[in-house]
Amino acid sequence: MKRLIAAVVILAFILGATLCNTLLLGSFTGELTHLLEQAGQLGRAGSWTQAQVLTRQAREVWQGRDSYLHVTLRHADIDQISAGFREVEALLACREEGEYAAANARLITQLELLNEAEQLNLKNVF
Repeated sequence: MKRLIAAVVILAFILGATLCNTLLLGSFTGELTHLLEQAGQLGRAGSWTQAQVLTRQAREVWQGRDSYLHVTLRHADIDQISAGFREVEALLACREEGEYAAANARLITQLELLNEAEQLNLKNVF
């Protein structure tokens, strides 16, 4: 009986940790997505400097969670998003409106897909 209780406690802990990670990641990616969407609007309006500030802020938030991300997520996903930030910042510096808009949309989609992949649902379990 003690083994059964211990197993249930361990499974409950794992489920709780999974749900907590899902909530944290959802909030985190939502914040980044919001910043990047605002930057995209500023870029379309020609406010390149302000778009750069918001994009840099989003990248710094991303990098600030680097250790946590490397523990909880696939490294390939993290590397791809980090490269996306570099690409977006380079296009902002060159003021390449069309290419920037596409790269920014791609980065936002990668963040949304990262969050979706960590959700606890039947699609991800099976």
